[in-house]
This record gives sequence, C-alpha cells and structure tokens, in this order.
Amino acid sequence: MDRPENYRFHNGERVKLPFAPEEYEARLAGLRRIMADQGVEVAVFTSMHSIAYYSGFLYCSFGRPYGLVVTADQSVTITAGIDAGQPWRRCHGDNITYTDWQRDNYWRTIVHVAGQGRIVGYEEDHLTLQGMEKLNSFLAPSRTVPIAAHVMRQRFHKSAAEIDLIRHGAQVADVGGFAIRDAIKAGLREIDIAMAGRDAMELEIAKRFPDAEYRDTWVWFQSGINTDGAHNPVTARVLERGDILSLNTFPMISGYYTALERTLFVQEVDPASLKIWEANVAAHEYGMSLLKPGSSCADITNKINAFFAERDLLQYRTFGYGHSFGVLSHYYGREAGLELREDIETVLEPGMVISMEPMLTIPQNQPGAGGYREHDILVITEDGAENITGYPYGPATNVVG
Repeated sequence: MDRPENYRFHNGERVKLPFAPEEYEARLAGLRRIMADQGVEVAVFTSMHSIAYYSGFLYCSFGRPYGLVVTADQSVTITAGIDAGQPWRRCHGDNITYTDWQRDNYWRTIVHVAGQGRIVGYEEDHLTLQGMEKLNSFLAPSRTVPIAAHVMRQRFHKSAAEIDLIRHGAQVADVGGFAIRDAIKAGLREIDIAMAGRDAMELEIAKRFPDAEYRDTWVWFQSGINTDGAHNPVTARVLERGDILSLNTFPMISGYYTALERTLFVQEVDPASLKIWEANVAAHEYGMSLLKPGSSCADITNKINAFFAERDLLQYRTFGYGHSFGVLSHYYGREAGLELREDIETVLEPGMVISMEPMLTIPQNQPGAGGYREHDILVITEDGAENITGYPYGPATNVVG
C-alpha cells in the first residue's frame, strides 16, 4: 500500500464560517502587507489564535501540531488526519491533511507548500525550541523573521464584523449572569450555580449562531475564600448567608472570548465588605471614564493606581486593570500589547475593544475579606468608548439569594 505524506481530503461541502470570505481576505491582505514590510516570503503559523484569525479554523491539538502557511498567493491550513474533512469544511483557503505513517510528515507537508530556502516568518511567542529546530531543518530558510508582535498589533483593531460578534458575546455573557443570579441560594454548591449559567449561555449561543461549532463556554463561580483569585476554578463549596461571591461568565463563540464578572453577596453584606465593594465599584467607574482614544494603557493604569492609593487600597490590587478582546481564550491567544498595565505604552485607538476590571483581594481574617471584581467590555469609538456589557454592577442589585 502506498502511504502518502499528505493528501487533500475535501470531504463534503464547506459550511458557513464565523465571518464572510471578504473578512478573511482583508485579514490576509493585512498580513501580506506585514510580510512585505518585514521582508518575509512565507509565514508559518502554529498557534490556535493566529490560525483561527486568518482561516476561521480552530484546531483541537491533543498533542498534534497544526499549521497555516501563507505565501503571496496561497493560504493553506495543515491539519492532522484524525480530523478528516472537518478542517476543510471549516476553513477559508486551502487545506492539506498530513498523515502519521512516519514522523515529521507535518513538516514535510509545510515544506510542500512553503518551499525551501525562503525568508520565513514565524510566531516567536508560540513555536517551541523543538519546533524551531524542525523548521530550520526542513525548510532550510535563508532567514527567519519573528512576526508574532506584528500580527498581534493587526488583531488590536477590530473590524465591524468582529465588533458585532463581540457584542453578541457580551450579550450572551449577560444571559449567563442573570441565570446565575437567579440560581444563587444559600445551601447550594458553587458547581450547581455555575452549571446554570453555562447551560443558559450555550443555549443562547446556539440560538444566535445556528451554524457555529459549540465548545469551550464556561463559568467560574466562586464563593468565600475561593474569590481571592480571578481564575480560581469552581468547587463544591456550599454557599452560606453573608458569603462574598464572584460571578464570571465566559461564552466562547467561534474562538472569540467575552466575559462578564461581578461581585455579589448572599442575602446580606457587612459594613466592612460594603466599604471595599463600593471603593472597587468607584474605581471601576473611574477607569471606564478613562478609556478613550489617545490615552495610553500605562497612563490609565497609573491614574487608577493613584485612585486606590488615595484610599489606602493599592496594596490589595492583584493584576492589571483590563485587556483586549478577540480571538483568545483561557488556553490560547493573548494580545499582550493591549493590556492596562504600567509597562504597556500602547495608545487606545477607535476600533479597539478592551475591558475595565479592577480587582481587590482582602486577605482572610481581615475585615471585608475576599476578592472584589467588576468587569465590563468597552469598544473604543472616535470620541470615547461604548460599554457593551448590560448586567448591572454594585450593591443595589447584587445582594441576592
């Protein structure tokens, strides 16, 4: 039997992608301008976020490598045989399947498209040392050029179609938030309440996007001491009267992450906790007022720092005040150059999408102990910002159960 290194398994008809073909072509045109500016002849992408951004295909690795090769006139996803025709049906551009009959057929397939001896752009923030060694061995590039930072900056600026999808995501997050709020009751476990929010969001996504794939939507619902970290997983802890709660809903729509995060209390809030909560809400509102074109991430961060310092709360801040939105998740993607931190000088521009999410963590055994966080998503406009999060924040509506 002749076992090929690769083949085209274009099985079935192509399905509707998250965006129109014109959207992907515009992204590829932007990429090719980057390639021309950097002197790159062929770009080899390996990350989930870049492959999804330029092709619409979001891979499931399970230890196998995936790729996207872009030249001046080609865009080809390189996928594993275990996925059969699904990558072809759900990608923009061409698709080639590599086989696992022999080791490194993945790289032989990339060479089949990219050729050898060329100037190759690669993702320096994703390609492993082993991957880089394979790239150099198989492609024998005349030169390699890191391009991850350049394509990240391209993703900063969202198209109208992206903003529309993100807006839907924010609305789905609100649906999950209200479902969680309705489910909160002393005596229930965190996991019971989290499932109510997740189920509500998945049903809402399926209603709004009947042609999509459904995966990765999740909820982090934390109570008591479990609220001290923003990314603490759900547990079976039972809610009690007076508990501080952290509601975090994360709908995933075709690789696009959105979020809603809110502080709540079960039935009552003590005076010390109320004081911290109100201070964090005030910082949240102040921070949102600073999100406007022309402001730098560092300047915004320093102003919120000063706000907390005046109230002797800065020492309880746990991380930066916000980040970009787009093709990202808790296990792939990050537009690290658009985060509200002291060391990020990026200036906000219309078309960027960013969160405001101050968090204070008061240690256990201190008055007001727990983690306080509010999170809204804002689209930077020509003269300010539009808040696309609808679920209310603050004590007036979030002492529940």
